[in-house]
Amino acid sequence: MTDIDLVRTLIPDTDMVFGDASNEYLFADQQITNFLTVGKGNVLRAAAYANYAIATSEVLISKKIRTQDLQTDGAVIAAQLIAKGKELMAQAAKEDALAAIDTSWRIINFGDGWGSSRPELTEYPFDSEGNLIDTSLGYGRGGYGE
Repeated sequence: MTDIDLVRTLIPDTDMVFGDASNEYLFADQQITNFLTVGKGNVLRAAAYANYAIATSEVLISKKIRTQDLQTDGAVIAAQLIAKGKELMAQAAKEDALAAIDTSWRIINFGDGWGSSRPELTEYPFDSEGNLIDTSLGYGRGGYGE
């Protein structure tokens, strides 16, 4: 599935019902590619921009019409499309924030990973057998901390 197909799914614009022969989508592939470009390749942002475009068109064309048995309100439909666009933008921003988290750092227990050796550059007055090797650090002769 391509990014264009994903944007079409989110709009939705998956059926060819437009045009004289009902063989066209609402948006041409190039238009959706343009939305993707403006949205910096993010499918959610591109779908949001497509919703904004539909909303603008709805306001400009439909307006508020009432006939005998038909009533339309382009402004209400446009408001709903704009709200959907805002939801898509918020979801895209959330995904961007999650992607920006640096996962190369981990918090570990200080003792984990050291094994029987001590951490580098720490003062430690005993050798590996527990014998006191440096009395200048204030440790007694009886063992660690005495």
